[in-house]
Amino acid sequence: MAIKSYRPYTKSRREMLSLSYEDITKSTPEKSLLAPKKHTGGRNNQGVITCRHRGGGNKNRYRIIDFRRNKDNIPAKVSAIEYDPNRTAFIALLVYQDGEKRYIIRPQGLNVGDVVVSGAATDIKVGNNCELKAIPDGTFVHCVEFQPGKGGQMCRAAGCSAQVLGTDGAYTILRLASGEVRKVLSNCRATIGIVGNEDYNLVNKGKAGKTRYQGIRPTVRGFAMNPVDHPHGGGEGKCPVGRDAPRTPWGKKAMGVKTRRYKKNSTRLIIRRKNDK
Repeated sequence: MAIKSYRPYTKSRREMLSLSYEDITKSTPEKSLLAPKKHTGGRNNQGVITCRHRGGGNKNRYRIIDFRRNKDNIPAKVSAIEYDPNRTAFIALLVYQDGEKRYIIRPQGLNVGDVVVSGAATDIKVGNNCELKAIPDGTFVHCVEFQPGKGGQMCRAAGCSAQVLGTDGAYTILRLASGEVRKVLSNCRATIGIVGNEDYNLVNKGKAGKTRYQGIRPTVRGFAMNPVDHPHGGGEGKCPVGRDAPRTPWGKKAMGVKTRRYKKNSTRLIIRRKNDK
């Protein structure tokens, strides 16, 4: 996927970079695989804002993605590559031999006309889905399950992947893109290959309007507020934070605080954390 730049006929165009979308082969989604998507504006069922800076945005519908890949041993042909407004990766429309259609996340190298298959053990080919114990060491995978049958939950964003390092009893050892090394049950499934659209991180929106299209509203710095509105506010001229650490609007520490629950069952499966050196 190539990156497209623009002639700077406005200030926002000067820095704007976008995807060329040359791999997209179909502009309209499959109607049978669409679901309504409600925008909450960051409010809960009582109308109270629980997530700030949400609102507006373009209307879109959710594409139902097959993360389980549980239609085993039935070949499926890739009929189209489509854009998905709900994720950074592109999606591929599969048509099975019995006529059923499903969406999957498109990996690098998967094109229209290719045939993929899923099962407990399949050929090591881009787009095929199988159990981790059937995948040789050194292979890059994506859409990895945490629990057998639950569907892919890891490595689903554009350009993401995990590398199979080996086996340890009933577990397979994976190295994630963040540097974390962890164990996953060997009967969990994964898809062969690296998620496509790897140039997504080079995109430059160029103007504030593109962020508003995505439903993200402006964020005001606490530094620019009054003391009644934020712990960082107030003071004559430019002042430092004035505390031991930066704070949230509600007075809690905003940086350097561990957010993971260490009693989580999967914590024991982490061999090396992403921030370990």
